[in-house]
Amino acid sequence: MLLSGKKALVTGSSRGIGKEIVRTFLKEGCEVWGLCSKPSASRDELAAYAQECGSAFHEICADAGNAESLSGVVKAALSEAGGFDILVNNAGITRDGLSFRMKKEDWDAVIAVNLTSVFIVSQIVSGDMIKKRAGSIINMTSIVGLHGQGGQVNYSASKAGLIGLTKSLAKEVGSRGVRVNAIAPGFIDTDMTRAVNEDARRVWLEGIPLKRAGVPSDIANAALFLASDLSAYITAQVLGVDGGMGA
Repeated sequence: MLLSGKKALVTGSSRGIGKEIVRTFLKEGCEVWGLCSKPSASRDELAAYAQECGSAFHEICADAGNAESLSGVVKAALSEAGGFDILVNNAGITRDGLSFRMKKEDWDAVIAVNLTSVFIVSQIVSGDMIKKRAGSIINMTSIVGLHGQGGQVNYSASKAGLIGLTKSLAKEVGSRGVRVNAIAPGFIDTDMTRAVNEDARRVWLEGIPLKRAGVPSDIANAALFLASDLSAYITAQVLGVDGGMGA
């Protein structure tokens, strides 16, 4: 088991990519705290799966867009866990629209959840990792953070900001034994992308060299690699998991 005896905090844990990361980590022997905005339908399922794997799953709830609430919940979880070996910043939202029509509250909400929350959680968890001189932080950016996407200036800006945060934080904490990397998914088949109209889906799929959408396990396996000692000499990197779409 690649994560035997490890403890992880995964934000945005209740569905899609986050849920699959939780399941993958549990299977590999990791005890996981999953953070979501409210009690989820996945809690009992993940707890039962953890028991099958001989591990444990704990669901904690906070609004990632509320700095005070988020900070309090994460500090309490850190204390309960006795520290985290792995942090996956996966929580994210979209509020798409053309820039000249976008309401400021839609800009603010996306930046708060997708970028500011990562700063807050990473600041709390990395402080403990630094004391222990070990840890892996994984930030979930996106192909649109690298290449942009019309109608998503807020989302693209938040994900591009995550890349800068990742590289800067990696340089700050590397000498203390803490690694910081990012994953940039491409077109992944989740509830969020299923809401895209068929014409847009067809155009996106045509632009992917592997000619298929990714699935959450593609991202979870990349997160497992970056969380484990298999990537012990890798930090400050952005790993594209996009079927060649961003080439």
